[in-house]
Amino acid sequence: MGFGVGVFLILVGAILAFAVQDAWSVMDLTMVGYICIGVGILALILGFVTLASRRRRSEVTYRETPAPGPQAGPGGNVERTEHYRDGI
Repeated sequence: MGFGVGVFLILVGAILAFAVQDAWSVMDLTMVGYICIGVGILALILGFVTLASRRRRSEVTYRETPAPGPQAGPGGNVERTEHYRDGI
């Protein structure tokens, strides 16, 4: 559920909760409106959370330096660098 669904549910819920005066014996339309508003707010919050987690980027760089001396073999240094960029 994204931002559009959240806004739509809030609008439908507000119409049902505050504008509809019709009585239906099976269910209370005012309560259905409040439930729609709550679910719409939850959808907006989840949309913001997923957007924030998608914007985080990481970059890992490995750099290996050879071992000192005339022999070329293992024993050098490995350096790891991590960069995190938050797009928010």
